[in-house]
Formats: sequence, structure tokens, C-alpha cells
Amino acid sequence: MSSVLSTGTSALLAFQRALATTSHNVANIKTPGYSRQKVDFATANPQNYGYGDVGNGTRITDVRRVADQLAISRLLDGSGELARLKQLSTMADRVDAMFSDTATNVAGVWSNFFDSVSGLSSNASGSADRQNVLDAGKTLSGRFQQLNTQLNNLNGEVNNGLIAGATEINRLAKEIAQLNGAIGGNAATAAPDLLDRRDELIANLVGYTGGNAVMQDGGLMNVYTAGGQALVVGTTASKVTTVTDPYQPERLQLALESQGQKITIEPKTLGGQIGGLLEFRDTVLTPAQAELGKLAIGMASSFNDVHRQGADLYGQMGGDFFNIGNPRITANSNNAGTAQMTARFGDLAKLDGQNIVMKFDGTQWLASRADTGASIPMTGTGTAADPLVLNGVELVMTGTPSTDDRFLLQPTAGVAGSMAVAITDTSRLAAAAPIKGTAAMANTGTGKLTGVKVTDADNAALRTPAAIVFISATEYTIDGGAPNTYTAGQTITANGWSFVLDGAPKTGDTFNIGPTPAGSSDNSNALLLAKVEQAKAFNEGTVTLSGALGGLTTQVGAAARSAEYSLMAQQVITDQAQAARDSISGVNLDEEASDMLRLQQAYQAASQLISTADTMFQTILGAVRS
Repeated sequence: MSSVLSTGTSALLAFQRALATTSHNVANIKTPGYSRQKVDFATANPQNYGYGDVGNGTRITDVRRVADQLAISRLLDGSGELARLKQLSTMADRVDAMFSDTATNVAGVWSNFFDSVSGLSSNASGSADRQNVLDAGKTLSGRFQQLNTQLNNLNGEVNNGLIAGATEINRLAKEIAQLNGAIGGNAATAAPDLLDRRDELIANLVGYTGGNAVMQDGGLMNVYTAGGQALVVGTTASKVTTVTDPYQPERLQLALESQGQKITIEPKTLGGQIGGLLEFRDTVLTPAQAELGKLAIGMASSFNDVHRQGADLYGQMGGDFFNIGNPRITANSNNAGTAQMTARFGDLAKLDGQNIVMKFDGTQWLASRADTGASIPMTGTGTAADPLVLNGVELVMTGTPSTDDRFLLQPTAGVAGSMAVAITDTSRLAAAAPIKGTAAMANTGTGKLTGVKVTDADNAALRTPAAIVFISATEYTIDGGAPNTYTAGQTITANGWSFVLDGAPKTGDTFNIGPTPAGSSDNSNALLLAKVEQAKAFNEGTVTLSGALGGLTTQVGAAARSAEYSLMAQQVITDQAQAARDSISGVNLDEEASDMLRLQQAYQAASQLISTADTMFQTILGAVRS
């Protein structure tokens, strides 16, 4: 009888625990990272077997979680990469929207500006047309400034993301280390929920930094970044912080604190959300800002060059239409020398927006690309008379450098933010040619002036009145100077101007070149200004300004599409890894319902055993009383 009672009691307790476990599984079907738990039963036998002895029922030997560490590791790898690509794609899409949306891009206001210049060429002296050019120019430069500001704001978002990420990384690492301590050296006996909690925290941590988790002997988990930096080792958690870039203090970097030292983590060694942020900054944001600045300087410089060659309504030579800043060069915060550098633009055809690191090796300056380290050729000594020249930029050094001193040259980054219209008076628009040619009324030949143009706008005598007198049909003088031989159709050149005669001049015929008078309605320079967008300003004269504008939009769009396609592919890989993990550890309602029904029936049967034992006991008591 006692055997029946103990058997029923052990079964009742075991099935009750099993039912609780099944209920726990069902209750956590939507809990992220939860692993299905399973109860293991074993026979409860008497201590000493003898003839005719039977067992004492059942007992629970373990409540374990159903998990496969290989499947978990595969999911960790995939989720870290997925987090990186999600972050990269999201941020890249925002930049793409800036440059492709008609409400925010450069293309629309660019076209409006050149349309206004074309309108000016049709009515060079019209005040309304001149005001239209100034207004369109202000809108264009304002758009460059606006886009540059938006890109700067995105850099601020990256900084904020790094700060918030560092805080969260430290919190997760600390809690994982504490869980390692609670689990101790034997994961086999640890509570399943505790192991699930640790795995979930590790997944979250890897989602920030990428990397993986490695199990030590005994079940402690060590967590490393994608580049191998330790975040958690046993019960010790590393501390992550942010530090300023040694060249660009407005940019933050991630660093590990170790023994009072801050060791910067190389951006390329990080994955997850943090890696996505840094990759976005290095491969999308920085190039976009550099190309935007390159386009701005190309546009402003090319337009200014032509504008300076014209004459305004006051009869004066034109000045700069746009103001634009200079390249940025900053010293490394660890420099020991007193050297300082200033930079200015040189040959725009050779201008490259790539950031460059300048390093002094003790005897000379060396230049290399900041992103790849590839060497860049450079000439000059760095003096004002002989500046250092590389990639369309000229550098002048003052002070004395020390060995290993470094500077970062950003040729075009941020330059777009400095673009502005330089003039406010519409009469200062140089729409006319600076010189004008006329034929004397007394000429008897058929020669007519054509193709009067400026060949050297900087010639001091350009606008000095000059008389070209033919002393014979084949010779001419300029201002009474030495005779020059003339053949039909040849170009006559002097003082920074040139022209061609149609027809045949005769002896005594005179042609005059002089400054364009004030108030002229001549549109010669306005026609040239309208063609500036087709000027071959970049890549050794092979890429036009309009081509560079299209290239900028294409570059940003291509980066966004590439990130999106990579994200789509990684999503499939991660979904497969999640499915593999869930097929092992996930809760299946049908299976749990079946187990619950089976256990419920077993529990009822065990109850019936106890009831039967009680009946037997009462029967014996009744027999004794009688």
C-alpha cells in the first residue's frame, strides 16, 4: 500500500512540475530569445533491491532548455551583420533623398540659375533680368549651404549614435558579466531562463558592435567585437567610451578604456549598429560632402573666371560673382612641432575631393590618401614662392615641423557651406565684353571687324585704346608701332585681345579697339556665362560641371542602392538562421498542447493512484476495527 502511495505521490509531483514547465513554454511563446524547456524523467527506485522489490515511481532529473550553440552562434553572426546593414542603408537613403528629391537637390536650382543667365543674354541691360540672375544665384548658393548643413547634421547624428551606443554597450557588457558570475562555471546546472537572458543580452550587444561569443570551459561566455576586441571576458566587462578624432574634433570615435588609457577602435573592425554608423560616415557621408564641395568650388571658380573677363554697366571689369572658401587643413592634435599650413585652390582640373594625410618624415613631407594610404605625388617645398602642390591644391607652411607631425587636408569638404553671391548691385553684373572694336567711317576697303575677343583678361593694356592702321593692303601698325605683315583672314592680336577681318582692307583703313562704355547693352560675356555649366572643369578637362552634378547624384544613389541590396540579401540569411534556431529552440503550440493533454491525463491518473491507496488504507482500518 505504501508503495502505491509513494509511487502516486512522486508521479503527481513530477507531472505537476512538467505541467508547469509546459505552461511556462506556452506563456513565453512571444518572448524574444526564449528557448523551449523540456523535463527529463527517470525512475525513482528503492535504495536496496531485493527479490520482489518494485520501484518507487518517477522523478524529474532535469529541466533543461532545448538549444543548439552552433545555431545560436550562426544567428549571432547574421544579426550583427544585419544590424550594420540596416543602419548603413537607413542613413544612406537619407542622403540619397537629399540629392534626388526635387525639393532639396541642387539640380533644380542649378538649372534655374543658368536659365536666368540665358535670359540676361537676351536683354543684357535689363534691370529685371539682372535682378533675376542675382536672386537665382542666391538661391543656388543657399542650396549648397543648406545641403552642407544637412550633411553636418548627419555627422552630429553619428556622434550622438556613438555616445548612446557606448552607454548601451557598457550596460549590456556589465550585465552579461554579472550573469556569467551568477551562472558560475557550470552552465549545465544553471536555470534555463538565466541562460536565455544571457543569450538575449549577447545578441543585443553583438547588434551594436558585431562580433561573436565564445564559450569557455564551464559555460562562461566571452564576447568580442568583429575586430576581436574583448568586451566581456568571464566576469569582467570592458568599458567603451568616445574620443574626438585627432584631426577633426567635430567627429567622435569609439575607444576602449584600459588601465587609464583610451585605445581607439579602428572603425573597420566594428560591425553592428556602431559599425554601420561609422561605415556610413566614411563611405557615404564624407565622400558626398567632399563631392558637393568640389562641385561648389568648380561652379564658383569657373563662373568667376568668366565674369571677371566681362564689363559691367559702369564700364568696369567684372569681379567675382560668387564667394567661396579655401581647402581645410588641420594639424594632428599630437603634433610636436610648430608648423602650420594654409591651403588654397590651384589647378581645378586636377582637383580631387579625397582627404589627404600629410606626414613629415624628418626631411620632407609625404602625402597619402586618408582612406587607402596610397601615396600621392607632390611638388614644391612649402614656401610662399614655391608652395607644396598636389591634386589641385597649393600649401604654404610656416614654422618648423617635427618628425612624424601630420596634417589632414580636406580639399573640398565643407567648402559648399561657404558659397555665397559676392555682389548686391545688379549693375555690377558683367554681361558685356570688356572691349569693343569699331571701323573708321573714312575706311575705303571692305574689311569688317569680326570675332573680337579677350585672350588675356589680366593684360594691363587690355582696355587701353588702340588704333590698327593699314599702311598697305599687306601691312598694318598698332598705335604707330613697327609694321606687321598681314595676310587675308589672319588673326590680329595685341594687348590681350584679338580679332579677325572679313573682306580686304585698303591703305589708310583704321580699326579701333577700346573699352566698352558704361551702360552698354552688349551681351557677349553673358553668352559665355550661360555656357559655364558645360565648362570642362574637372579630371584634366574631361568632366563638365553639369557632368559632375550628375555624377554626384549618381554616386550617392549608387551607395544607397548597394547598401539596400546587401541588406536584402543579409535579411534572407538572417531569417534562415533564425528559422534554424527556432526549429530547435522555438515553442510549438501544437506540440505543447499535445504534451499538456498527455501530462494532464498522467496527472489525473497519478491522483487516482493516491485515491486508490487511500481506499486500500481505509479498507484495512475497517477490517481491524471489526
